[in-house]
Amino acid sequence: MKNILVPTDFSKNCDKAAELGIKMAKLYNSEIHFFHLMNTPVDWVKLDKRKEKRYPETVKQIGSAKADLRELEKKAERQGLECRVFLEYNGGQTNILEHSGHFHHDFIVTGSSGTKGGVRELLGSNVEKIVRKADVPVIVVKEEEVSFPFKDIVFVSDFREDVSEAFKHIISIAEKCAAQIHLLRINTQTDFNSIEQGLNPIKEFLKKFPNLDNYSMNVYNEPAVETGINNFLKYGNADLIAMCTHGHTGFLSLFSKSIAEGVTNHSELPVMTIKV
Repeated sequence: MKNILVPTDFSKNCDKAAELGIKMAKLYNSEIHFFHLMNTPVDWVKLDKRKEKRYPETVKQIGSAKADLRELEKKAERQGLECRVFLEYNGGQTNILEHSGHFHHDFIVTGSSGTKGGVRELLGSNVEKIVRKADVPVIVVKEEEVSFPFKDIVFVSDFREDVSEAFKHIISIAEKCAAQIHLLRINTQTDFNSIEQGLNPIKEFLKKFPNLDNYSMNVYNEPAVETGINNFLKYGNADLIAMCTHGHTGFLSLFSKSIAEGVTNHSELPVMTIKV
């Protein structure tokens, strides 16, 4: 993890994401970039200083955004981090991803809009699309105060598809944080079976990681995946929920688009998604 991107709209949850991004950057000795998109009434970059004065409210908002970005930059620099800040205009999720690709970020940390339970809107864009289309792992910070270093990471999968490369990201974070990984499979009504049968795909998957030792295996029979995750969280510790996505077709077979949105929208814990 060499370069972390933190898109922000300066909401409470984005501020928590910024704090997490700084802590992760410090742990990995990474560079960190803060990025803010602003909607303006006209194409701002084409205006000269004289014409900018026609939009005093926008000038004020830009000044406030620059000040907020500078505060984030100073926070990162106080931790001894290399930091850059970016302010762009009239952007959407495409701009965030284009920016990330241009600067070769290998991790994105961002917050929800601040609405309890919702991550549908961030900076005027749909976070679920960013999650689905980003080529790098994404952590979305929610209502819960973030506990970092993470101590308990829940990795949810049906373990039928090969998610080995994605799982290496989980292992990297777990090793850095000395965290336990809880591998969780949810048997739904279409494939209810014994817990032992449910454990078999997990055991087979773990053969690819013979050196992994700080983990638990968990199988729940539930009517829905999201229900199973929530019930696991009632009885098990978790600081982070992690799962995989397919880029253009949405989430892995375990997660229909609606289930994945439900988990990401309704979980108050940070949710990490990794494209495979």
